Amino acid sequence: MADCLFCKIIGKEIPAEIVFEDDRAVAFKDIHPIAPLHVLVVPREHIPTTNEVDDSNCALVGHIFEVAAQVARKAGFAESGYRCILNTNRDAGQEVFHVHMHVLGGKRLGPMLSR
Repeated sequence: MADCLFCKIIGKEIPAEIVFEDDRAVAFKDIHPIAPLHVLVVPREHIPTTNEVDDSNCALVGHIFEVAAQVARKAGFAESGYRCILNTNRDAGQEVFHVHMHVLGGKRLGPMLSR
C-alpha cells in the first residue's frame, strides 16, 4: 500500500530502528515507547487488520509471534516476561492499518483489564 506508514518502513522509504528482519517480517523500535522494550513486529505483506487474517496468511501472522519471542530473548526479557498486543480497528487503539504486534518488556506490566 503506497500510503501505509509500515509499508514505507518495510520498503526503507522511512527510517526506523530495525532490530530484526527476514523475508517475512520486520521488527523495529516504537517511536513512543511505553516500556524499556517496545518493538513493533509487522509482516511484510500488507494485511490491514486481524479481521483479514485467513488461510492464505495465517502462517505469516503466526510467524510474527516467533519473531516477538526472538526479540524478547535478544533483549533479555523472555524469562522475566513480556507482553504481545495486537489491536484491531479504532476502538481497540489501532492507529496504523497494517497488522502489527507490540512487544513490551523490561518492567512489570500491570493488568490489561480492570473489573
